[in-house]
Order: sequence, then structure tokens, then C-alpha cells
Amino acid sequence: MFLPPAGVRAGSGPAGPPWRALYPERHCYGVNFDQAATPRSGASIRRPFVVMAKPVGPVCNLNCPYCYYLAKTELFVPGEVYRMSDEVLEAYVAAFISASPGPLVHFVWHGGEPTLAGIPFYRRAIELQGRYLPEGWSCLNSLQTNGTLIDENWCAFLAETRFAVGISIDGPQALHDASRLDRHGRPSHSRTMRGFRLLRAHGVDPDVLCTVNAVTARAPLEVYRYFVDQGVRWAQFIPVVEKGPCGGPSATSVGPEAFGDFLCRIFDEWVRHDVSRTGVQNFLEALLVVTGQPANLCVMAESCGLALAIEHDGSVYSCDHFVDPAHRLGDVRRDGLARLVGSAEQLAFGQAKSSPLPEGCRECPVLFLCNGGCPKQRLVPADGSGLNYLCPGYRAFYSHALPYLSRMAALAHVGRGVSEIMAQLATEEQGERRRWLSTGRNHPCPCGSGRKYKQCCLGRQR
Repeated sequence: MFLPPAGVRAGSGPAGPPWRALYPERHCYGVNFDQAATPRSGASIRRPFVVMAKPVGPVCNLNCPYCYYLAKTELFVPGEVYRMSDEVLEAYVAAFISASPGPLVHFVWHGGEPTLAGIPFYRRAIELQGRYLPEGWSCLNSLQTNGTLIDENWCAFLAETRFAVGISIDGPQALHDASRLDRHGRPSHSRTMRGFRLLRAHGVDPDVLCTVNAVTARAPLEVYRYFVDQGVRWAQFIPVVEKGPCGGPSATSVGPEAFGDFLCRIFDEWVRHDVSRTGVQNFLEALLVVTGQPANLCVMAESCGLALAIEHDGSVYSCDHFVDPAHRLGDVRRDGLARLVGSAEQLAFGQAKSSPLPEGCRECPVLFLCNGGCPKQRLVPADGSGLNYLCPGYRAFYSHALPYLSRMAALAHVGRGVSEIMAQLATEEQGERRRWLSTGRNHPCPCGSGRKYKQCCLGRQR
């Protein structure tokens, strides 16, 4: 997984992001990164941050070839029991609540496959949360799952405890099962969708996380329309970029241009038809930035360092993508969390994202939207800290979407619904079609070339 399945803030200001009215039940994915509030080294952290908790470490019942977390077993000795002990769980719950600004404390349960921890583990977590919460505070729990182990008991528990649920689906069956096989080589789509439907039947409306990999990137509209047909209300598209044996991108990684095209084609469908019914995180977080608010996503923010990971053994790491000995900050039982997230090491980790950026980044007109992307993906040699492998895709997508996002931001600025852009585009494009249809063969071509229509665009598919 790339990011937490739900977030801790709804956006800056009392009204939150401009799309909150469309998706009031959704939480932002990530943290609100207010650069002005960056803490001093050693200072007490009293601002939102995310910890991606791994109750069973990297253990999973699936064996997806693009998963970056399965290999984390190499950090542990043979025979390791991948299960968060009650001692670690209590230390984590107490430390996270203590370090949080409140009054809402957001626990994110990740993996591996976190349902392998079992329902009693999460009942114990809720019990501990109740013990350590200050009066007037509350907790939100989010679970990111592959959905294959979700049954009636899980659904009843998740509905009863009001867990937010994210479920990983890579589109329709053929695309999903091309990569998401279990450890016996069996496809998982039918089991995942059974879990999805059971959750819905119990009143739990799951978000969907879809990876954009070498397979799914070839079918953007097939993937997107499948989610729309399933009634998905919130989706996020996560690019797969993993190093291969020779140091370059792996065979499962999405190509930069393919990633940009994937987002552009889905965006064109979404902005014309689905703004009011389907929230796409990639688009709405870009809209948030265009309206002048800070990015909620670390991948889009100027700096990072406020999305940590805690392993089942209590080890705390700088980031879910940097779970390695060099980025181990400490142990939650000994060090808590406030000191670790505010440590000099973690502050340096977060600030390294923006210092230095390659010259090409610094001169890019859409830098304010991507800010160089995730440091993990800076695989292309360049001056500074390296160029993001996905740079051409990000640049193509943001350049394509920015005019539409700016129009949506203008609607929000005057108090109108951003979904009005759908009707505006329909009217404009209908008028454009009429203009082309009414042009005679010997008239000037509507494309503006100065040539006659018959000598220019007549006969071309428009």
C-alpha cells in the first residue's frame, strides 16, 4: 500500500476542502501538512500525524508481485512471530493518543494483511483506546484490507465499531487476477468482491485502493468504469514503482507516460460525468491545492515526515516506504511517539524531500501540485536528489487537468458546487459539435488553420 486508507483532518479552515459537501462521510487521506507549523527539533508534536500500524508485520495471505512490503521479513530472524503483542499494542495506543492534538485520534491498521490479527486484537485495541482517551476525545479506526478474509463476523464487528474500511481492488476480474494471487497461485477477485459486497450489506461503505501497474495501466476506462458500476464512492489510484534486479523499475511497474495517460483518460470521464457521485482522491486532492489549501497527501506536499510506520515488534520507522535499518527511529515502548516524530532525524528525513530538487523540477509549472513526488520514486539520475521516475506522467496529467481544476476552484470560490462543471462542459461541447456540423466544405476550417474545411479536417474523426 502507498498511503493510509483514511486521514486525520478534513482540510484547513472550518469549511474543509471544497469537495466536502459532495462526500461528507469521507475523511481526507493523509495529513494536513501545514509548512508554517513544522516543529523544532526536540519540540513536542501537537499536530496531526499518521502512523501506519502493522499488527502482523509483512505477513499476507496474497502474494502480489508488486508488493513492496512482503520482503520486510528480511528484517527479522527466522521463526519470528509476526504478531503485535499486548505490551506493544498498549504502548502504541497510549503513545499515539498522548502525542496527538485531538480531539479525534485516527488509528490506521495496515499490513501485510491486518485482518490476520483477528477480531479479538482489534477489540482489545478499542478497549485500550477507551482507557487512554482524554475526556471529550474520540478515535477513528481505519483498516486497509485485501478483502479476501472478510466474512459475516468481520462485517458485524466493523459495522458495530464504525471502522472505516479501505479495500484493495485492481479492477475487473481479469485485470485484478493478473497480479493479485494468493500464496497457492489462486485468483482472489471473487473472494475480494464477496468481501466488498458483504461490507456493503452490513452498511459499511468501503473506499477502494487500486494500483496502477504494468497491467492495469493499459485499461484505464475499463478499470474506472468497473468501479463506477460497482457504486464505489471513493477511489484512489496508486502507482506501482518498484526497483527491479538491475536497479531500474521492475517489470510490474507502471511506465511514466502510461501513468499520465491513465490519469488523464479517467479524469476526462470523471470531470464530465461523475464529479457528484464518485470521489477520486488523485483529482480531489489536486483540487484542494488549486484552491490554495495545503496538500493532505505526503506525496504532494513540500515536505514529508508525518506519516510513520510501526512494526509488530514496536519498531518505529520514518515512513511506510522506508522500513529499513537506516530509517528506524526507535521503539514505541521506550521512546513513545512524540519524541520520535519530532526528532532531528525525522525532521531531516521530511525536509530532504524538497532540498534540493533538480533544476527541471524547480522550473516546472506544475511543481506546486507534485513537489517532486515521493522520494522513494526518484530513480532517474539528475542534479539534486534525483528526478522522480513518474515525472513525465505527473507533468502530463497535472497540465491536462489544471484548466478544469481551476474552473472548479472558481466555482467553489463564489459558493457554487464544483460539480457544476459537468453541465458547463456538456453545454460547451454540444455547441462545439454543432459548429463543426454546420461548417460547409469550402468554409474556413473550425480548427483555425486558415485552410478550407475540405482541405483540412473534413473526414477526420473528431
